Amino acid sequence: MSRTVTLVDYGIGNVFSVSRALETAGAEVLLTDKPEDLDKAERLVLPGVGAFADCMSSLRERGLVDPLLRFAGSGRPFLGICVGMQMLATYSEEFGCHEGLNLIPGRVSGLPNVDKDGLPLKIPHIGWTQLHHAPDQAWTGSPLGDTAEGESVYLVHSYAVTPDDPAHSLATCFYGGLPICAAIRSNNIFGVQFHPEKSGPSGLRILSRFLQC
Repeated sequence: MSRTVTLVDYGIGNVFSVSRALETAGAEVLLTDKPEDLDKAERLVLPGVGAFADCMSSLRERGLVDPLLRFAGSGRPFLGICVGMQMLATYSEEFGCHEGLNLIPGRVSGLPNVDKDGLPLKIPHIGWTQLHHAPDQAWTGSPLGDTAEGESVYLVHSYAVTPDDPAHSLATCFYGGLPICAAIRSNNIFGVQFHPEKSGPSGLRILSRFLQC
């Protein structure tokens, strides 16, 4: 089985650390900002850090939105990381209302600033957090297929996705005792709010599993 991954470089994001992690997981990585490379890709990873609107703007400026939509509709494996996951949603409420790729219908909204007991929560949410199965969801056949319930990953975020269809929520984490969507899935399209490239052996297993999807 080929383990070639096309990593989208649109001028924003931690592409080199993601690239190194993918290579460590066994991938041959093509780092590119060329629309034609996305059309030929076998597997695709869309990373992202920073503001949702800036990331979407950079994709549009490089003519990458339509190739991403074509790729997603092709049935080939697609993984969004952090803001790359958020851009899979319909829109974000970060600094206004901004359209996303609408590949997994839902909204991106700010994390709650108080915990389940009404006490202040520090935003952004930074640190290692345990992953849990979303209700009625199995991780088989997803990048989390080799991940154990309660395994920890590394997050840095102030916003999170809420899918319109709860069945698209793959994994949950908790912050201040409140559930936050940590991973989403719809057919061949996956997204993780956490950073597998910063999550040690757990993250490498997740990337390695993506190479088998």
